[in-house]
Amino acid sequence: MENGSLTRTTRQANLLVGCMWFAYFLNYCDRQAVFAMFPSLKSDLGMSDAQLGYVGSVFLWVYAFGCPISGQLGDRFSKRWLVVLSLIVWSVVTVGTGLVTSGAMMLAMRAAMGVSESLYMSSAVALTANAYEPAKRSRAVSVLMTGQIAGIVAGGWFGGWMADRGQWREAFFLLGAVGVIYALPYFAFLRRVEEPKVESVNPSPVFALKSLMQVKTFLLQCVVFPVFVFGLWLLYGWLPTFLHDKFSLNQADAAFNATVFLQAATFIGVISGGVLADVLYRHTKAARFWLLVAGLMLSAPCIHALGSCESLAMTRVAATLFGLFSGLMVGNIFPSAFDVVRADARASAVGLLNFCGAIMSGFATLFGGLWKQTLGIDRLLSITAIGYLAAGIALIIGIKLLFPRDHHQQQLS
Repeated sequence: MENGSLTRTTRQANLLVGCMWFAYFLNYCDRQAVFAMFPSLKSDLGMSDAQLGYVGSVFLWVYAFGCPISGQLGDRFSKRWLVVLSLIVWSVVTVGTGLVTSGAMMLAMRAAMGVSESLYMSSAVALTANAYEPAKRSRAVSVLMTGQIAGIVAGGWFGGWMADRGQWREAFFLLGAVGVIYALPYFAFLRRVEEPKVESVNPSPVFALKSLMQVKTFLLQCVVFPVFVFGLWLLYGWLPTFLHDKFSLNQADAAFNATVFLQAATFIGVISGGVLADVLYRHTKAARFWLLVAGLMLSAPCIHALGSCESLAMTRVAATLFGLFSGLMVGNIFPSAFDVVRADARASAVGLLNFCGAIMSGFATLFGGLWKQTLGIDRLLSITAIGYLAAGIALIIGIKLLFPRDHHQQQLS
């Protein structure tokens, strides 16, 4: 057995995921910290609510257009080098964010962050999926996804805590420095391992996006996923400020309450959803899709309650339940796509899903800023709940009418 073969060595596959997990953790720390600093940015840089909404939107829209390109690169070139390059560049950009002196400069740095971070996700998820057999794939990807959860909590709290101390610039300096330092052992490990081989029988076309357009179940996912992440990014971008204003919390406490209950429960939902999906996969190949349905349907009343609860205690309960149920979606969206798309088009599939999701996510943070004083974050969350129910119904129809054929075709590829 070759020591460097990820497809034959479970230990090395686990080490690979562990290394990528910490990079993914830093990814979300760096992107999330800014949302806990909105009151400070508003006073120090003179930014309006609409401009603060663009802080999320500009990042997500640039990130969106970078994802399909990074997916194509990941399917054609070394995924290992792409994830290292992404880490280095986004860390340098994070340091640069601490140097901004105006709202326009902040938006420019967020755009640069979108370019740099778009290189990471597609290749990281594809590497993870390729390193494990289908019956263990959801658990592996779920573990990687917990890096996102931990990063949101840590980045949000750290950003809010440093902002309360008047040191929001130093927060970016420290976060970026950690990423640059970590790139050294990250590179040292990855250069010693081989990329896992995929199990496709026939080579994919030069442009994998062309083959993805023929998979109707996957196209349905590209419609449903944006609906789901609209709600996520409305919460990621504006829940700290919503709680700050509604319950008169300081920035650190608002960020803590906006992240720890939601993300701790999401961690449980992601891990349990991954394990459950792999178990149910032995009984029905559509198991991961049914868990997507459950995640959407059960999350709908919870996201409505998040904006409507009159007490902080009940808001925490709603956040916990939303995190638990939404974790089923977070942990299985990419593994479910791999059940219907070609193995050698996985990075492109992740890239296209992220493109669709990030475009809509950008509108979530923008609408939160534009309509915060008129429609209100609470009503936006209630409207999102209706969208979740509609998306769940659409997936049920897709499982019945589209999935059997697409899964069969994937098995033949």
